[in-house]
Amino acid sequence: MEHALKPVSPQFPMTTAAELRSGKTHRDENFPVASWIIHPRHRALILAYYNFVRTADDIADHASLLPDEKLRYLDLLDAELLGKGETQKEAVNLRQALAERGMSPRHAQDVLIAFRMDVTKLRYENWDEVIHYCRYSAMPVGRFMLDVHGEATSTWAASDALCAGLQVNNHLQDCAKDYKNLNRVYLPRDALAASGATVEMLGEAKSPAPLLQCLQALAVRTEGLLDESKSLSAEVKDLRLGVEISVIQSFADKIVRMLKVRDPLSERVHLSPLELLGQSLAGIGSEMMRRAVGLHPVSKPAAGA
Repeated sequence: MEHALKPVSPQFPMTTAAELRSGKTHRDENFPVASWIIHPRHRALILAYYNFVRTADDIADHASLLPDEKLRYLDLLDAELLGKGETQKEAVNLRQALAERGMSPRHAQDVLIAFRMDVTKLRYENWDEVIHYCRYSAMPVGRFMLDVHGEATSTWAASDALCAGLQVNNHLQDCAKDYKNLNRVYLPRDALAASGATVEMLGEAKSPAPLLQCLQALAVRTEGLLDESKSLSAEVKDLRLGVEISVIQSFADKIVRMLKVRDPLSERVHLSPLELLGQSLAGIGSEMMRRAVGLHPVSKPAAGA
C-alpha cells in the first residue's frame, strides 16, 4: 500500500507509530474483524490486537521511512508490548487488554517477525518460503482468535490453512501494487520461471500470458489450502466464532474462484459490497444449517501443498 504521508526525518523517534498509519481500518479488510457476529465481550481485545497489527503493517509498508527506521519502530512496538515503555498507544493498549485476560503476547510478537521480513526480504524463492512468511503474517491472527475464544490448539491446523489461504489470496490480488509501490514480490521465483514469466511483467497494465498462467496456477494451489480449512468452523465450540469462520471461508472461496479466471493486473478481483453481503449471508446460513443438523465437513488435503 502507498502512504500519502510527509517524509520522516532520519532522527528517531520523531513521531509515534500511530502517526504512521495509512488510514486503513478494520472495515477495509478482505475479511470481517470483530464483526457483530463475535460476542461483544471479545471485541475490545480483538480490536486492540488488530490496531497493533495494522500499525506494524503500515510501518513495514511505509513509503517514506528508511528500512532501519522501520525496524526500529517495529522493535519499539515489540518492547512496549512487553512493558518496556509507554509511548506507543497500540502496544500499551494491547498489553493491557491481554493482561486483563491473562493471555500471552506471543501471537502479536509473531506478526512482528513477518513485518520485519517485509522490510528485509523482497523476493521469495518457492512456495515453502511463502508459507513460512504466512506462518508469521497470517497464522498468528487465526491462532489469536481461537485463543480469545478458549478453543483447543487442535483447531490450529485448519486455522493455519485458512489464514495462509487468505494471505496468498491477498498477495495475488495486490501483486502489481506491491511490486510498483514497494518492489516487493511474493510470487515464488520458481513458479514465475516455470511459466516463463518475469517479475517485470507485474509492471504491465495487463498480464502477459506467461504471468497470467503463473497467477492462476498459484490460485489453484491456494484453493487447495482453503480446502484444507473446511473443517474449521465445525471444530470450534463457540457458535458465534463458527459462524464468523464460515463467513470468512465464504469470502476466501469466492475470491480464489475469481483469481482462477481473472487477471489481477487488469480486472476486479476484490469483492463488491453486494458480493460481500451475499457471501456473508451464505456463510451464516450454511453454518447455522450445519450446526442444526449436526453435519461435520471434512477438510481435503491440498494437492501438492
